Amino acid sequence: MDIDVYRERLGGLAGSECAFSEAELQRRRQATCQRMHEAGLEALLLTSPADIYYLTGYSTFEVSVHTALVMTQDRLTLQVPSIETGPAVACTRIDDIRSYRWENIDEVLDPLIETLSGCHGGIGIEPWQGGVRHGLIRGLQARMPERLFVDAGDLLGSVKIVKSAEELDCLAESARLTGLGIDAAIEAVGSGVLDSEVAAEGARALYAAGSEFMSMQPIVTSGQRSSVIHLNHKRCRINENDPVFLEFGAAWQRYTAPMMRTVVAGTPSMEMIRVFDTCRYIFDALLDAMRPGEPFDSAARAAERALAPLQDQAFFSGVFGYTVGAQFPPSWVEGSGFIARGHSRTFEPGMVFHLPLCLRIPGQWGIGCSDTVCVTEDGAMPLTDNPWTLASVQ
Repeated sequence: MDIDVYRERLGGLAGSECAFSEAELQRRRQATCQRMHEAGLEALLLTSPADIYYLTGYSTFEVSVHTALVMTQDRLTLQVPSIETGPAVACTRIDDIRSYRWENIDEVLDPLIETLSGCHGGIGIEPWQGGVRHGLIRGLQARMPERLFVDAGDLLGSVKIVKSAEELDCLAESARLTGLGIDAAIEAVGSGVLDSEVAAEGARALYAAGSEFMSMQPIVTSGQRSSVIHLNHKRCRINENDPVFLEFGAAWQRYTAPMMRTVVAGTPSMEMIRVFDTCRYIFDALLDAMRPGEPFDSAARAAERALAPLQDQAFFSGVFGYTVGAQFPPSWVEGSGFIARGHSRTFEPGMVFHLPLCLRIPGQWGIGCSDTVCVTEDGAMPLTDNPWTLASVQ
């Protein structure tokens, strides 16, 4: 069947899979158009799956292929490979959907040039996004030398960073499912158990409770391996008295509220308890500092003071919090804001951060505990329900 015929016959399903109300999508688009106007941009060219989803609802598990959204003050054009025509129709309410043959990437440029040809002002691009292909930008610049392509990497992030009521509902449901997954994983922890078995029980609970495919799969490490950041389960046996580090994040309408917990397959040592307590001191310092009008930098400095007794003994990434929202693999990190030194943006109600507080003693073990928190008028409020205990699992 011809791709145009396929798209036409799917017409009855148009928008049926869209996760958001039209009013919510219009709110996002209007805020983005306002930022474009302020920046003097006539068009915005987006290729990040999360950005396209944010403005249109377009969703697919196939995020490795080229997809683009061109946004102007009065028009949206979505470009997808032929195999993604179905999701483009079902998940969006966009009339202008343009398909190229999946196997013929050289068909991408002409439709985009046609769409952008009427734009005589600046065209915003996000050059640091993972979805931006060098060949795409190079080809557009070569074929449209008179057009000005402008780095607009912060533009959409400044809109996405404050969550709406619909988004907060999605994050709250993700937080609930995340807790169920971690609880199920902890039930499987024990001396002699494989880390992969623990991850499997957690994943099973997440999917059974309703999680979509996750932006990052369940993370489980134990003992010495937990002292190395970003390792994951690998058929390794949990030994007696090993700490077992878990970090999960369920996906609900693509929104993720992650959480970390650490339990001990036996009895925690005094040093483990000391490190865990430091994580809690950092968390408390952050909650106290995350108030509307306060800069991210101030919260990071307060957290550093709580970390100071262990700063030479334990490895910490330097990022005390990062924004979360709607994402696709390979990460649930939204990237619109970081609680770290030198970041001067101020907290606003509706911002949501994961606070990834994990301290790793190199070559020994790591202890991590975290919540996803929302900034409110009265300060920071956890969305996840972490008990903040270093539990012993026998």
